[in-house]
Amino acid sequence: MKLLHLDSSILGQNSVSRQLTAAVVDAVRQRHAAVEVSYRDLASQPIAHLSGEIIGANFTAEADWTANQRSESALSNALIEEFLAADVLVIGAPMYNFSIPSQLKSWIDRVAAAGRTFKYTENGPQGLAGGKKVVIVSSRGGVYSTEQGQLMDFQEDYLRTVLGFLGISDIAFVRAEAVNMGEDKRATAIHAAKEAIATLAL
Repeated sequence: MKLLHLDSSILGQNSVSRQLTAAVVDAVRQRHAAVEVSYRDLASQPIAHLSGEIIGANFTAEADWTANQRSESALSNALIEEFLAADVLVIGAPMYNFSIPSQLKSWIDRVAAAGRTFKYTENGPQGLAGGKKVVIVSSRGGVYSTEQGQLMDFQEDYLRTVLGFLGISDIAFVRAEAVNMGEDKRATAIHAAKEAIATLAL
């Protein structure tokens, strides 16, 4: 089994999502001693946002690429290969301003690659990265699982949609809410999330 572990929180040791993704990975290690884990910290080692220059390499002869296009193309290819090779993905995805961190979006923009992880057909798009299990640790400062809160949630639905577009349907969410609404609620949320992790089918 190959596991890809991604963290995207900018909060370092104060991050709830980092604490919980580590707990998920530990749970997998306990059940699968031979698991191979690859780790990317998308906050401390951010991936450049797509630019006209970077994407322009797709429409330029390789002999005419700039040095930046060469390095960024190599990075994109490495990210895609790492993603495709993984059997399990553990993604730390805190909610920032009702959505996901831009650092995580940069990773998504690299691995969502036409012809590699999805393709367009006469019947519409087809995902090419199926057969994986994804565990998303969703941390939120407030509460967004209520009917009213869901109207402001562009985090979990987006991740479910984009991963589904790539062909991945086996997605589990571990959610910690209200982590900025007092120490008691933070502790309760973390405890509940860890209990949920213990019951995951991994």
